[in-house]
Amino acid sequence: MKDTILKLKKEKNAVILTHYYAPAEAQEVADYVGDSFYLAKIAKSSTADIIVFCGVSFMGQSAKLLNPDKKVLMPDLTADCPMAHMVAPGLIREMRQKYEDLAVVCYVNSTADLKAESDVCVTSSNAIKIVRALPNKNIFFIPDRNLGRYVASQIPEKNFIINDGYCPIHASITKEQLLLQKQLHPNAPILTHPECEPELLAVSDFIGSTSEIISYATSSPLNEFIICTEEGVDHRLIADNPTKRFYYPVPHPCCMDMKLNTLSNILSVLEKEDKEVLIDDAVSVNAGRPLNTMLELGR
Repeated sequence: MKDTILKLKKEKNAVILTHYYAPAEAQEVADYVGDSFYLAKIAKSSTADIIVFCGVSFMGQSAKLLNPDKKVLMPDLTADCPMAHMVAPGLIREMRQKYEDLAVVCYVNSTADLKAESDVCVTSSNAIKIVRALPNKNIFFIPDRNLGRYVASQIPEKNFIINDGYCPIHASITKEQLLLQKQLHPNAPILTHPECEPELLAVSDFIGSTSEIISYATSSPLNEFIICTEEGVDHRLIADNPTKRFYYPVPHPCCMDMKLNTLSNILSVLEKEDKEVLIDDAVSVNAGRPLNTMLELGR
């Protein structure tokens, strides 16, 4: 299947973009593997005719918004992110009326409809930089409460209104699970994604995006780490650091939607060119603007 995928990819001038949380087999056939911000930049600069996005629905939508004239395909269109839906557009409009000088900051983990109501998108790797650069005093951060709280803690001069959305995978990790790993591996620092609950961040040695966690572990002279994010990152961590050891909360945090990006699904979508990401034109115009603003401010 891998050989056939590589052959079809070349014949059709297709590029495969894969998130770190996708299965190892999907990462191995990808042209680019990364977190949301990196893949958004790659999608924007791509010269391919077809983009195959191995992730969840909001990622495929983001690639389409940044490349409206390209064909964007997903191995499984049912792969979704519950958090991406966790705010009502009506609430955003209500907040705009309630607060003056308000910027609606939308985590990229959101639907196109929510992006269309927002001023700028952010990812976990650039949120602090972008929010700090905004002239607005009031920030309505959607949809993730945990990333919003973390960003707010780093920018105390701004007034944050935090939406109550969350990532079910990261939010399900408990402090007890994390501390158990620390008891078993007392010399291993805890590296945690900011989508986790505040009590986990409080006991962590490093807080950062998926790519920042990988970079930290790779550049560190230490040889073992406790990783507090989705287990798919393990493939890249081991590939980059074959002599180091990585431990995860038990049970391992696992996004089953991400795991729908199988080799057979990738092969099928390349062969048939079905499962195309389509976005209403009216939504596309408004939703693309905050994504492009993110790329400009995130340079």
